[in-house]
Amino acid sequence: MTATLFLIQTLNGLQFGLILFLIAAGLTLVFGVMDFINLAHGVQYMVGAYLVAAFSAWTGNFGLALLLALPTALAFGLLLEVLVFRHLYDRDHLDQVLATFGVIVFLNQAVKFVWGAAPLNVPVPEILSGSIEIADGLLYPVYRIAIILAGLAVAGLLYILVSHTRVGMLVRAGATNPQMVSALGVNIRRLFMVVFGFGAMLAGFAGAMVAPILSVEPGMGDNILILAFVVIVIGGIGSIRGAFLAAILIGLVDTVGRSFAPNLLRFFLDPATASQTGRAIAPMLIYIFMAAILFFRPSGLFPAKR
Repeated sequence: MTATLFLIQTLNGLQFGLILFLIAAGLTLVFGVMDFINLAHGVQYMVGAYLVAAFSAWTGNFGLALLLALPTALAFGLLLEVLVFRHLYDRDHLDQVLATFGVIVFLNQAVKFVWGAAPLNVPVPEILSGSIEIADGLLYPVYRIAIILAGLAVAGLLYILVSHTRVGMLVRAGATNPQMVSALGVNIRRLFMVVFGFGAMLAGFAGAMVAPILSVEPGMGDNILILAFVVIVIGGIGSIRGAFLAAILIGLVDTVGRSFAPNLLRFFLDPATASQTGRAIAPMLIYIFMAAILFFRPSGLFPAKR
């Protein structure tokens, strides 16, 4: 039973980690390239979930809804960049934090006005419904496996884009020395716009993928934004490779830790105390893990070289 639970929680942790990576990848690029603190990045995740819910209700097809939601999330991110965020690039970080927090409040209220405060449910696409046997007598939902495969595919494509294309070269150069990139004649404002829009689309994709397994509701991006910041701090600001590794580790530490912390503490405490202490410690494990990583690697696992 313990081995079965461990396998299930490992898969859940991998799935959660890949969702975190999709959010953190855009966040680390925006901060690494633009030196811009965007607290409203979690809103893009929420918007992606609402878009796929709306398009799914309209078309009756999740795949078509996803295809419509992605460019819409990209367009929405670009609109925010043009109307709000580009006017904050030259401001200090405190101004950026306050302004983007205002965007969070505004958009959370906006989705309540448009869709209401009640949670929305998105049905799992029929082709991905049900479960498959991944071990002897062990069933796992097909849709969750699809999330894992989609996350790995996007991570691979993102690696190729950042490491082996001209746009990726400019992004990496911008993260390393934005002043030099601008001096070489690159339109830095256009580069910022591309990075921001792409990051918004990644976050929107993450929200769209989790919509069938979570409730779509206002403020759903607020808590996961905190974890995304933990990911980029552990991975190293501006590093896609670091964000990927850190996201997977955070996902595993969180899901596996919540399940096994009480059991592990029973080796040292009586069962009742171990259960109570384990439930109290489990939510803190990722922050304990972050502190341990930063003690040995203050700049994160793979910080962008400057």
